[in-house]
Amino acid sequence: MSHHTPHTWIKDIQQGDSVQGLYMVREKRLGKTRRGDAFLTISLADRTGDVEAKVWDHAEEVSSRFKTGDVLDIEGSATSFRDRIQLTLSRLEVVNGEVDYSLFLESSIESPGRMVAQLRKLMQEIRDPHLKALIERFFSDGQFMHLFEKAPAAKNFHHNYLGGLLEHTLSVCGIIRQVADHYPHLDRDLLLAGAFLHDIGKVRELSWDLQIEYTDEGRLVGHLVEGTLLLEEKLTGLKEFPRDLASRLKHLILSHHGEYEFGSPKRPKFLEAFVLHLADDLDAKVNGLGRFFEKDGREGTWTDYNRLFDRYFLKGNDQQIGEGRIADQKDEGKQGSLF
Repeated sequence: MSHHTPHTWIKDIQQGDSVQGLYMVREKRLGKTRRGDAFLTISLADRTGDVEAKVWDHAEEVSSRFKTGDVLDIEGSATSFRDRIQLTLSRLEVVNGEVDYSLFLESSIESPGRMVAQLRKLMQEIRDPHLKALIERFFSDGQFMHLFEKAPAAKNFHHNYLGGLLEHTLSVCGIIRQVADHYPHLDRDLLLAGAFLHDIGKVRELSWDLQIEYTDEGRLVGHLVEGTLLLEEKLTGLKEFPRDLASRLKHLILSHHGEYEFGSPKRPKFLEAFVLHLADDLDAKVNGLGRFFEKDGREGTWTDYNRLFDRYFLKGNDQQIGEGRIADQKDEGKQGSLF
């Protein structure tokens, strides 16, 4: 079986296309038509999105050949059903053996080396000698840095791609720097160190092979506590480290989700902890919603319904507002730029 078949990226599939390539099974379910015939619905994914595919013939037998998480080599044709692209499969084989994971996992568009260099540069702004020494211990831990450069920042909503954790950390550090400039009375060093450390537990919470999953440790313990444990490991070697400073850093990690119902064991209890929580939340939402808009497959001015935010969103592109009315009125170019 040739794995060099041309791959049709899901985001590029148009009505009427013939589709072939390797796709991962996100979910599958057997259904019955009104006449009582079995059919199979499969959610197929590559790194650009997912698409629903149907098998109408021998559905039960076909379904028994593969499971969720398998990679399938498929051929099919694309039709439009209720404003959405849907595939009808004519051939499907399970792929065994090595598969190029870049088909399924996106990577940050920034290079890991460049992001690490930027992060180091930002961390050099920290004056406090204790915090400086602590951060240096993380940077000189090769095993930690290897994971930190590769890890995604989440399974679903934001920065859910290889290098996402590093990209998100760098971005939060950048926001924190501007906030600290804006509010000079905040403890800038503590904030910068906290921004670097806030999500380090994700190197243990998540695994990334062909797809991003939670580790057992991640489900049982979670990244806020794992991050605190990682911090504690590094502090053990720093005998002179002030205890109150250590407690503040731990609090920054443990409270950065802000509320109990979002998984924070503690709520922010000093100003810097509030600021870190808000900066983290801002960066996650800007990235996550941006990606939601990018991947939205629905035609028209409004996105698909977003379950996380419990609403539809207006697409940001000015051409689409009011189905292109603005774009037609050349003399009202100014109005277009409002959106």
